[in-house]
Amino acid sequence: MVELKTDTSIDAMHKAGQVVARVLTALSKAADVGVCLLELDALARDMLREEGAASPFLGYRPSFAPTPFPAVLITSVNDVIVHGIPTRYRLRDGDLLSLDFGAELNGWVGDSALSMIVGRPRPADVRLIETAERALAAGIEAAVVGNRIGDIAHAVGTVCREAGYGIPDGFGGHGVGRRMHEDPSVPNEGRPGRGMRLRAGMVLAIEPMVIAGGTDGYHAAGDGWTLRTNDGSRAAHVEHTVAITEAGPRILTQR
Repeated sequence: MVELKTDTSIDAMHKAGQVVARVLTALSKAADVGVCLLELDALARDMLREEGAASPFLGYRPSFAPTPFPAVLITSVNDVIVHGIPTRYRLRDGDLLSLDFGAELNGWVGDSALSMIVGRPRPADVRLIETAERALAAGIEAAVVGNRIGDIAHAVGTVCREAGYGIPDGFGGHGVGRRMHEDPSVPNEGRPGRGMRLRAGMVLAIEPMVIAGGTDGYHAAGDGWTLRTNDGSRAAHVEHTVAITEAGPRILTQR
């Protein structure tokens, strides 16, 4: 069931989203050559406490996961698409790092992700991230009253496919509200004019994921969480929490 949020609820979600935005901004500045992924998770935990917020990630266990998620931050490096668990790995020059973070404040959740290059960028990685960001912008532009979920999916998928990139099947965006994952599902590829009609008060996490090698295959690592590309190519992941309003899409996690 899809819960339509009131203007007051959306304002409260914006406050949670701005916690997410501030933390991701700080993390992106802290992520440098030699920094340990666990150090980034520790920074995120400290900032959550300072903001008086909680983590919707820590302890989360969906049906596919063998164990609860052990961190407040998702750190996906190079060929990891999503769900990378922070480890003692130290970032290296040229790493492609995706950071996915959520916060719960006063009962409402915000969820967002960014991808960045640590140290000296490779042109191919710059193009990959820019494409993911363009796909996100296209998805947000389609998130208007009267459109359908398929219009968002088509907008995202078209940008990714035209650039020659793969899209991991079965993973995409979702509703957000009192819980991190709510109805409806928001695929990253689909047919326009299909699916649930968009109404004012819906709040969605729109999150393109792109695979540089152009194939869609992926597999879960031994921890049961980390999803890696089958071809070993790099991946990028970006995300915003977006409210659908009569005035147009409102990005609640804008940095």
